[in-house]
Amino acid sequence: MLEPKVEARLLQELQVQRHEKALEIGTGSGFMAALLAHRAMHVHTLECRPELVQMARDNLRRNGLANVTVHQVSAAEGARACRRGAVRRHPPLGSVAEVPPALLAQLKVGGRLAAVVGELPMMRARLFKRVGDAAWSDIDLFDTVAPRLQGFAEPTRFHF
Repeated sequence: MLEPKVEARLLQELQVQRHEKALEIGTGSGFMAALLAHRAMHVHTLECRPELVQMARDNLRRNGLANVTVHQVSAAEGARACRRGAVRRHPPLGSVAEVPPALLAQLKVGGRLAAVVGELPMMRARLFKRVGDAAWSDIDLFDTVAPRLQGFAEPTRFHF
């Protein structure tokens, strides 16, 4: 899970609107899903660890959030973000070496994806936006460090 201040900053940068659907990768406790639910029409959140799926469902139900669906998926499915239909917002809650192009392709035009990208000791929170049918923009937001999300490809390393 990301630190709450990092999650809050990513949420702020995503500028989620009430008419939008959001997809979160890496549910954790459900904290970010709850924040997204207060801004979005509906949130789909993907988690591969059964104990966290149950924790998030319990936390969200206890707080009366009916516009969030917690999906238990394999780590590979989470990395592909296999949900039907393109979405407007993705906040992966963890870091990735790089954002897979297939994940960016799921965004609708105008959709955004916030992610922590890079390798230790330096990672950056980045905001990607689909600006056309086959065009994306991205900006670096701030430096941070986050644990790796399971299921995402790692860069190859040279070994002797």
